[in-house]
Amino acid sequence: MRLEDFDFDLPQELIAKYPLPERHMARLMILNRKDKTIKHDIFWNLPLYLNEGDLLVFNDTKVLPARLYGKKPTGGKVEVLLTDYISQNLWHALVGGKNIKEGLSVSVAEDFHIKILKHISEGKFLVELVAKNPIEALYMYGHIPIPPYLERQEEEIDRIYYQTVFAKREGSVAAPTASLHFSDQLLEKLENYGIRRAFITLHVSYGTFKPIKVNDIKAHKVDEEYMEVPQETVDLIKMVKEEGKRVIAVGTTVVRALETKPFSAFCGKTDLYIYPGYTFKVVDAMITNFHLPRSSLLLLVSAFAGREFTLEAYSVAVRERYRFYSYGDGMLIL
Repeated sequence: MRLEDFDFDLPQELIAKYPLPERHMARLMILNRKDKTIKHDIFWNLPLYLNEGDLLVFNDTKVLPARLYGKKPTGGKVEVLLTDYISQNLWHALVGGKNIKEGLSVSVAEDFHIKILKHISEGKFLVELVAKNPIEALYMYGHIPIPPYLERQEEEIDRIYYQTVFAKREGSVAAPTASLHFSDQLLEKLENYGIRRAFITLHVSYGTFKPIKVNDIKAHKVDEEYMEVPQETVDLIKMVKEEGKRVIAVGTTVVRALETKPFSAFCGKTDLYIYPGYTFKVVDAMITNFHLPRSSLLLLVSAFAGREFTLEAYSVAVRERYRFYSYGDGMLIL
């Protein structure tokens, strides 16, 4: 398949620039792969499409204020965008400014510096966050790196809504957006319906916005991302499967985490690239937002639902004026 096979026209006004006041009031498109039907509802009614005993698997990663502004010793301005988590103080980062070299120390504040350790590729470096507590320093001086297609600066609302209600493990520079629709009230409602939940951690890197630049989709490679699948989640997945219930991945990050090393606990990096032709081993259903045309995320969804059915659903979403991308509506694929 060629990259052009995964294109679609999207009116710019359908890109959601801001979140809804109530997370669970986003629209929900329900795709049934077996009978090829498409239904429309809202996320608040998600439990109606699940069965008692089904398992929702979430990504509990937490978005950090990963965009930083500092100065060189000469006073020149520098912008640092942390892109890939290595540890709390070591990151890969895009660094913008003049004459950025290895060994340079960028001052963000009196008690917070960024040391440029190693050049990786054009504009990308290995950096060290030099602070008493690097994570606290990010919260104090950093800015939420909201997606570039929002075409606006970070606002206070993003500190709340560009974060899941169960975010716990700090390390992401982009939100696992399918989970943004889940409010505390919806989680309680799901629990009352007997829907089980489990968690993985995958720290979303800026590579999630990386465009595919090759026509042959098989030639593309996705960036590595740090992930953890705990044993307790694996045990629950196995139990659910044995009971004949469904494992429902909430978001493409969860799909990749569960499929990286099926039915096994795992801690490390994943560069799993899922495109049409892939055989899913763990995931029975998934929840996802509407993605960019020609993106690796759209290819993953197409691998799960089928290319033609996926593009048909996207065509319906445009016609029905669904909201797209991170702050937009979503779909449940059964």
